[in-house]
Amino acid sequence: MTRPRLCRKVRFNPEITYFKPQGIPVRCLEVVEMSLEEMEALRLKNLEGLEQTEAAQKMDTSQSTFARILASANQKTADALINGKAIRIEQGNKH
Repeated sequence: MTRPRLCRKVRFNPEITYFKPQGIPVRCLEVVEMSLEEMEALRLKNLEGLEQTEAAQKMDTSQSTFARILASANQKTADALINGKAIRIEQGNKH
């Protein structure tokens, strides 16, 4: 039996939940799914400029878990930008 997923604090609710490369029809694009937790990690670390330990505290998680969430978000963002994919931000907790 797997361990149940813990709820993490997310203080970010995006109004825009879909990004795509300009000039390419949506039907022609692969989509990268990004969770609200990953967006919150990007926001805290890259926009707010917090250290990982402080950002982890704000999300009510351990620093190592925050680092994994941030690494996943960075990988997905790089994949979308470099490979011309769309990014869809998942709404709510789908895990």
